[in-house]
Amino acid sequence: MAYTLADLNEAIADAVPGRDAIVTATHRLTWRELRDRSRRLAHLLLRTGLGCRRERDGLAPWESGQDHVALYLYNGHEYLEAMIGCAKARAVPFNVNYRYVEDELVYLLRDAEARAIVYHASFAPMLARVLPKLPPMTLMLQVADDSGLPLLPGARDYEEALAASSAEPVAVATTDDDLYIVYTGGTTGMPKGVLWRQADIFFSAMGGRIPGQEPVTSLADVVARTAWGEMNRTLPAPPFMHGAGHWTAFMTLHQGGTVIVQREIRRLDADDVWRTIERERAGSLTIVGDAFARPLLDQLHAGSYDLECLRVIGSGGAVFSAALKHALLERLPGIMIADGFGASETGAQGASFMSAGNTSGGGFTMDREHTFVVDEALSRRLSADDRSIGWLARSGHIPLGYLGDEAKTRRTYPTIGGVRCAIPGDRAHLNGDGTIKVLGRESVCINSGGEKIFAEEVEGALKRHPAVYDTLVVGTPSARWGEQVTAVVALRPGARATDDELRDAAGAELARFKLPRAFVFVESVQRAPTGKPDYAWAKALAARALGAAEPDRRA
Repeated sequence: MAYTLADLNEAIADAVPGRDAIVTATHRLTWRELRDRSRRLAHLLLRTGLGCRRERDGLAPWESGQDHVALYLYNGHEYLEAMIGCAKARAVPFNVNYRYVEDELVYLLRDAEARAIVYHASFAPMLARVLPKLPPMTLMLQVADDSGLPLLPGARDYEEALAASSAEPVAVATTDDDLYIVYTGGTTGMPKGVLWRQADIFFSAMGGRIPGQEPVTSLADVVARTAWGEMNRTLPAPPFMHGAGHWTAFMTLHQGGTVIVQREIRRLDADDVWRTIERERAGSLTIVGDAFARPLLDQLHAGSYDLECLRVIGSGGAVFSAALKHALLERLPGIMIADGFGASETGAQGASFMSAGNTSGGGFTMDREHTFVVDEALSRRLSADDRSIGWLARSGHIPLGYLGDEAKTRRTYPTIGGVRCAIPGDRAHLNGDGTIKVLGRESVCINSGGEKIFAEEVEGALKRHPAVYDTLVVGTPSARWGEQVTAVVALRPGARATDDELRDAAGAELARFKLPRAFVFVESVQRAPTGKPDYAWAKALAARALGAAEPDRRA
C-alpha cells in the first residue's frame, strides 16, 4: 500500500465505514459510500481506457505518464470523490477555475492535455463553445444541478454512469509516484500545472504531517488517528478548485473526519456559512484571507448564531490582516485563528496562531529543517547573521515540476548545495533570532526609484484605516521614479477618506518611500472566487485611471 488518495481512502473506510465523510445540503455520504462511489468512478475510467500509460521511471520532472481528468465543478461530494476515484484508476484529476472565460478555458484544457472532464451542468454552454477547439474527450460526465440543462452530445449523466459501474475493489496497484496536479491561479500570469507525487503532497499539505504532531510513518498510523476523527468536522468555505479548499478537505478526511459543504456553492454567502456551522456543529472553518473574513465578520454583526461548536478558523492562500483577526476574536473569543502560509509550488510551509489570550500574532512558525532563505544568486543558504533580502526556499516533500515546461521547472526547482529546492518567488529575510520574515511575491514587487516595495505590506497598512474595506497595491509608470506605488481602494459603504488621510494612516507603520503616491477608488476590488487578488485587473484599471499605458497581461 502507498500514501495515495486511493489507499488512504480504502484504509480509513475500512476503519470507520459508518461515519459521515462528506455532508452537503442534499447528501450525507458515509465513509463506506464515499469508498464505493469512488470505486465506481475508477472502474468507469478504466473501462474507458483511462489510467497510467508510463511509469514514473524514465520520465522527466515536467512529464506525466498518466491520463488527466479535468474537474470543472463547484464544491460538492462529487469533487472529492472524483479526486479519489481518479487516483484509484491511476488517472490524474486537475482543478479548473470555473470563472475562466472561453480563451482561458481553452488554454487550460489544452495545456493540461485533458482526456476526460467531470463538470456541472451549469457549465455545459461554455463547454459547448470550447470543445470544438480541443482534441476529442475520451469521457465526459455531466453532474446535474439546478440549471436543468440537458446533456452535451457525447456526455453521460454522472449519477447514472456511477450506478451502472461496479463497487468492487479496484484491481490496480497504485504507487507513491502517482501524480497529483494542481493548477496555479494565474493571478500574475498564465496558470501552470504543478506536478506532485501523491506521497509528497500528502506529507506537505494533505494530513501526513499535522502541526504539533509527528509525521505518520505508516497507514496504520493514519488509521489510528481516526479514533478521534468523529470530533473533526470541518467546513472549507473556499472552492475546492483552489488548493486551500481541497487541501483542508483532505487533511480532514485523512484524519477520519467529516467535510461539510455549505448550501450556497456559487459565491460566498456569509449567513449560509454561519448557519451551516451552527446546524452541522462544525468545529473548524477554512477561509481565504480578508476577502472571506470581512463579509463573515460583517454578518456576525448583522445576525445571531450559536457558534459554541466552532474552535478554529484557518486561513490560507491570501493575506489575512491583523486588524480582521483581532475583530474576529472580539466577536468569537473562544476560537483560535490559524493563518497558513504556502503555495501550489511548495505545499504548506508554516502558520501563525492567534487566540483571545495571545493576540501578538507572533509571525509564521515554519519547519526550519526544510524552510530557509537563499541568496540572490541561488547559490547558498543565508545564515542568521546575513540580513539581506533573499528568496524563500523549501526542501523535502516538494513537487517534481511544471507540466510540460522544462525551463520553468529548472528555474523554480534548482539544486542548491546538493539539495533540491522549491523557490516559487517569495522574497524573505532572516530575523536576528533565526526566524523568517516573508515580504511577498517578487512578481508583484514594485521598484520605485530603486527601492523594492512589496504590495502586501502596503495593503496591510492601508487596511488598518477603518474606512478601507479592501485594497490592492500595484506599480504604475512614473517619469520620475520609474514606477510609483498606486493603491486601488474600495471604501466601506458610506465611509469617506481622502488620499492624505489614507497616506498618513499607512505612514504610521511604513517608510515614506513605500506610501502610495496615487489612489484609485472603486466600488469593489476584483478578486478570484478563491479570494486571491487579481493584480492584473488592478494594474490595468489603475493605468486607465491615471492615463498610463496598460500593462501586457500575458506575463
